[in-house]
Amino acid sequence: MQISQKRNSVIILICTVLLAIFGCIMVYSASKYSAEVNYSDSFFYLKKQIIGVAIGLIGLTITSLVNHKVYKKFYWVFYFVGLVFLILVFIPGLGRTSYGATRWIGIGSFTLQPSEIAKFCLVFFLSGYLADGDKLSKIKHIVITLSLGAIYCVLIMLEPNMSITMCVAFTLIFMLFIGGMRLKVFATLLVPAVALVVVLILIEPYRLSRIVAFINPWSNPLDEGYQLIQSLYAIGSGGLWGVGLFNSRQAELFLPFSESDFIFSIISEELGFFGCLVVVAVFIILIIHIFKIGMRANDKFSAFLCFGIGAIISIQVILNIAVVSGSIPPTGLPLPFISAGSTSLFVFMSAIGVVLNVDKQTRKEYKYRF
Repeated sequence: MQISQKRNSVIILICTVLLAIFGCIMVYSASKYSAEVNYSDSFFYLKKQIIGVAIGLIGLTITSLVNHKVYKKFYWVFYFVGLVFLILVFIPGLGRTSYGATRWIGIGSFTLQPSEIAKFCLVFFLSGYLADGDKLSKIKHIVITLSLGAIYCVLIMLEPNMSITMCVAFTLIFMLFIGGMRLKVFATLLVPAVALVVVLILIEPYRLSRIVAFINPWSNPLDEGYQLIQSLYAIGSGGLWGVGLFNSRQAELFLPFSESDFIFSIISEELGFFGCLVVVAVFIILIIHIFKIGMRANDKFSAFLCFGIGAIISIQVILNIAVVSGSIPPTGLPLPFISAGSTSLFVFMSAIGVVLNVDKQTRKEYKYRF
């Protein structure tokens, strides 16, 4: 097995840095026009992104040096830290509202998106909770786990933020599966879960309107269907090879959130189908090697950490690409390591540091064993 080799960690680090650098390039390309118009500085978003990458690299370095097994002692602390962050959003004067959604907390010019932190807090909690004995052999513990995850989902839904809610829910289900939950139990719980999703969609008019816009965006091209139509125009314009880097037309105030949630549309337009394939390939390589480290881990907690982190990255990439391509209803979700957003960069890169430390500790334990 040659577990002493650092191949997996090196590949993960290279992929992470490449995606972060590529993200800076694409954020500039997607935002230079709007930044010039709104802030008289075409480098406005690029500067923020570079700072985010720098902070993310610091987080990655620190978490790669700290023994990840220390986190297991505090898995309940992680759960409550994530819970507190999600609650802070609803405190008047602290929560920040934009486009009808209160998803950020802010003091002065400093802003933070708690849901980005909370989803990783949930992974740390689940890793510790599920590794502590054979929890999923009893219905009681399955219900407790689902209930605790549901609290996160409800709070994020109230912001509202359907995309992160889906990411958290899928990650919860994935970790329950790898934790040993039986398929029969899952099937029993699936029916009320699906019914709840339908109810949540029906009770909020904006969610129902997004479903309608997804089915036929041209039925309301200047309102709910506008963003998806512009995204499809960008993807269609790119063809196989793209219109060329920095040559996007949709980034000239046609496609909203082109530097963040819909940056993959700009990648498609400028670099084309083959450029998108390269980006997706880098993500696949990154995720595969995260799972490889998880499979080689010496204990359940370490394995669950890697699987959970890999799951979040996988799910978020899939959902983001599905949204911009019109495969699922439009909802805001950043593309990991690439979309504009310092909070997202910091938490994702710090999570990569945790995976690197799992690999480091696994190799060290293997060496001492022999």
